[in-house]
Amino acid sequence: MRFRYRCCACLLILVYSLSSYAQTLSTKINKAYTAFEQNAQLKYGTLAFTVLNGNTGGVIFENRGRQGMATASTLKTITSAMAFQVLGNDYRYATRLHYSGTVDAQGVLHGHVVLVGSGDPTLGSDRYAMAKSNVLLDRWVAAIKKTGIRSVEGSVLADDGLFGKQEGPPRWVWQDMGSYYGAGISALNWMENKAALTFTVGSQVGDAARLQSVTPDLSYLQFVNHVRTGGKGTGDKVYPYIAPYGSVVQLEGTYGIDLKKTIEMAVPDAAYDVAFRLHDALEKAGIRVSDAPATAFGWKQSGKPFPQVNKLLDEYHSPALKDIVYWFNQKSINLYGEALLKTVAHVRGEDTETMTAAQWMASYWSDQLGFPKEELRIYDGSGLSPENRVTANAMAHILLAVKKEKWYKEYLESFPVYNDMRMKSGTIDGVMGYAGYHTHSSGVPLVFVVLVNNYTGSGATMRQQIFKLLDVLK
Repeated sequence: MRFRYRCCACLLILVYSLSSYAQTLSTKINKAYTAFEQNAQLKYGTLAFTVLNGNTGGVIFENRGRQGMATASTLKTITSAMAFQVLGNDYRYATRLHYSGTVDAQGVLHGHVVLVGSGDPTLGSDRYAMAKSNVLLDRWVAAIKKTGIRSVEGSVLADDGLFGKQEGPPRWVWQDMGSYYGAGISALNWMENKAALTFTVGSQVGDAARLQSVTPDLSYLQFVNHVRTGGKGTGDKVYPYIAPYGSVVQLEGTYGIDLKKTIEMAVPDAAYDVAFRLHDALEKAGIRVSDAPATAFGWKQSGKPFPQVNKLLDEYHSPALKDIVYWFNQKSINLYGEALLKTVAHVRGEDTETMTAAQWMASYWSDQLGFPKEELRIYDGSGLSPENRVTANAMAHILLAVKKEKWYKEYLESFPVYNDMRMKSGTIDGVMGYAGYHTHSSGVPLVFVVLVNNYTGSGATMRQQIFKLLDVLK
């Protein structure tokens, strides 16, 4: 009996201690939050902050937690969780190389070489040894040679039909879409759908900045360069303008006179680009290809039926999903987010159009976790759309829910470390946020989301102010 009383007493002390801790931390957060709200950079802005107990799910602190906020790239935490939930840790994309037609005794293929995409955003990426463009092109050329094909009386075709077309999500800003971070998403992506531009500045501010090189070769596009030499310290203010399937790249803005930087632009038709590269690789290997490269989308536009393939030459499998999500969150690659969103929708039998797929993802989480659908108004998978509106409460509860999943370890490891805390950042014009996990010095795990909208002034200063607020969780 005495032992039972001691146990009860210990339990009461523990409950009291945890309650006291929560009240103390809540008070400290409230004090730091109130001070942050007085920041001059927030005079016309809004701050939302939610902190949950990572064990119990209890709300330790919340202010404006149910207010819809622009998320920037913190939305990637929701998309990557959705990808893990539907696809699993070890999911791999498959890219298949086929031919159509027949090969005669002289090694002439009377048909087409056909590369079929499944949405892999890493195809041709330098982030993975197995996926590098030269490695894959060598692999595909070797597979074609192995069949005895010596020439092709046809084309190299890229089948990009799985998602319908290469798409620039409709709520993205036009100024973003020609830059690498605004690259459209295809079922057959290549080299992260981007290319590199180098410039030579003039001798004075205002002089023309000459376009020196484009890598890889995009000679099938026309470049109209209006970029001028910017002042010292003005940096990169170059904006390439080109929409999916466009053929003219208009370059605007300024390139700082003291800048030493490669500018990255979006490639308007990734599927065509990989067909172009494979066509060129075959020619260099001595395999003549009679016709120009083309895509399934291009054939559809011309009204011709796409050739039926009849021979599989190679099947390449991408890195595992956990490795894709790692780079997705570490480097905030928007293309990966859009690919994962469409892939999840495709696997679940849903419409893969970006906005429709995003709305399905929002419904999934609200149905699973019981918060109103209005707390997740999302239009893409990456957070690049300035119209996304998510509450800190909804995002925090998604982060809380995934802690029980078997893939949580890989999910957590994909989050970068800032301010000595595991958290995903998000930044677009006037928007900054952080979402993640931290263990308080008392040993209590915390889940937190902080979102700032419409702040003014320096982004670097705002970041330090947010870190100062988050320091109270340590």
